[in-house]
Amino acid sequence: MIIINVKENESIDKALKRFKKKFEKTGVLKELRSRTAYEKPSVANRTMKIKAAYKQKMYAKENY
Repeated sequence: MIIINVKENESIDKALKRFKKKFEKTGVLKELRSRTAYEKPSVANRTMKIKAAYKQKMYAKENY
């Protein structure tokens, strides 16, 4: 369960934004979407490799 302490004189919008950020970090929504449809392990591995290659390319581009 995610608990957000609302600070004094803090707007509801800011508290909601902090809640959304914490909720996204937990990965619940991402996992829910991945479970809606079955994905073959070979397809999952392929997409993971493509994402890793993209991240590595962006990291190299940023550092050089």
